[in-house]
Amino acid sequence: MTNQVVIRMASDLKKASSRNNAPIWAKLAEYALKPTIARRDLNLNRIAQLTKENDIVVFPGKVLGTGNISHKITLFSFSISNSAASKITEKGGKLISHSELIDKNPTGKGVVLLG
Repeated sequence: MTNQVVIRMASDLKKASSRNNAPIWAKLAEYALKPTIARRDLNLNRIAQLTKENDIVVFPGKVLGTGNISHKITLFSFSISNSAASKITEKGGKLISHSELIDKNPTGKGVVLLG
């Protein structure tokens, strides 16, 4: 059974995709509805390797706190460990919700989708 919060998020993402002609949100909604076991984990050091300063990053899985990040990013993920969250905010980065992400980037341009 899928969590009602996840269903609501997927619905919001699908609506944003069709309203703004942004396929990235439809893809993210598809990832959200997959079983938890099918989701990936990503360490913070790998995010640091794949991103640059001030990137807006989306990861449809869990972000783990192994490693460090040397630059600030804005991150939306389905789940995040406490250590990863504190390391991102210590570097001046932000953690945002899916609704904030859609409001700031309705078409998905400039958003880095990892995974």
